[in-house]
Amino acid sequence: MILPAGVAPEAGLLLAGKALRAFVDGYVAILLPAYLLALGFGTWEVGLLSTATLLGSALATFAVGTWGHKFHHRKLLLAAALLMAATGLAFAGLSSFWPLLLIAFVGTLNPSSGDVSVFLPVEHARLAEAAPDALRTSLFARYSLIGALCAAVGALAAGVPDALAEFGIDQLAALRAMFVAYGGVGLAVWLLYRKLPEPPPHEQPRPPAPLGASRSVVIRLAALFSVDAFAGGLVVNSLLALWLFQRFELSLAAAGSFFFWAGLLTAASQLAAPWVASRIGLINTMVFTHTPASICLILAAFADSLPVALGLLLARSALSQMDVPTRSAFVMAVVTPPERAAAASFTTVPRSLAAALSPSLGGALFAAGWLAAPLVACGALKIAYDLALFVAFRRHEKEAQQKASG
Repeated sequence: MILPAGVAPEAGLLLAGKALRAFVDGYVAILLPAYLLALGFGTWEVGLLSTATLLGSALATFAVGTWGHKFHHRKLLLAAALLMAATGLAFAGLSSFWPLLLIAFVGTLNPSSGDVSVFLPVEHARLAEAAPDALRTSLFARYSLIGALCAAVGALAAGVPDALAEFGIDQLAALRAMFVAYGGVGLAVWLLYRKLPEPPPHEQPRPPAPLGASRSVVIRLAALFSVDAFAGGLVVNSLLALWLFQRFELSLAAAGSFFFWAGLLTAASQLAAPWVASRIGLINTMVFTHTPASICLILAAFADSLPVALGLLLARSALSQMDVPTRSAFVMAVVTPPERAAAASFTTVPRSLAAALSPSLGGALFAAGWLAAPLVACGALKIAYDLALFVAFRRHEKEAQQKASG
């Protein structure tokens, strides 16, 4: 993998690992509800299992942020890769709900459109060390873009079970094979990360600096971000796929094609976000793109035809993720440099916990026959979040720019 001059070669290993993980995450998010339905579970169980995966990932991320500095990144990444392999193989071999729920909680499955696994904070920390300051933003942009593109391609692989069915292979067996492949990719990532450099002898991990002067700002941001994450959890990709299956009887292959194009639009929007933010500001970019995306989601909930619904959802995909890079940049802009690591952790973990609570609620609403309710609730909560963010922080960006220029 070609890297800019000045970036450590190990960054290529991390980008390759991200690509492999994103590919299997892309199809697992779509196949997870289909697999659980094929096992005989209902929509509520799908939501509960999605909650378990997100809650487990949130707690794992918290643990890494709290105690991870005691271990070298290489050891944490190797352990996470083995956990990924075990998750895929266990999911393929089990059929009872409670064992699957336990594996979902402790494992690495990802039912959402973004990376929420324990890999993320460790890979970010390792990437930050692999590039000088001038190249770090470019490297992180490449990391995000590779993840979005590979997840989009992975979504197309969700149609493999339907294709195998044409050759007489049982759909449940084909679905199990896809989870075996997920575990195989975990082993491939483990082999890849074994090539990461060993830690220098007698290296002493440094504990992160705590929040100080920026504590009140970070707490307010974390609270608002949690509302946004809770709303997003109502329609994580697994539940959105479930909605398409039940509302329009969409096939796995067609769902995979939809999520492929949605992923490409998401990748393109994240590339465009810095350009837009440089012209209208970070907060304006977050709010003025996020709100129309939420309106599209609400309208899709009441669409009478599949083409209209898919068109609105694709429009949402082209706008809804432009706030991801701008949100991270805004957090870094409004806190002091020594507090940035603590601020990133403090705003990420509450988001993960909030997002973990809502999929079970979304599944319960589906089970009750209220198919439009999760989409409408998600859109309404996100619009409320946008308005609150704009009112509370529209002046902070200018103040931060004035301090930086002063």
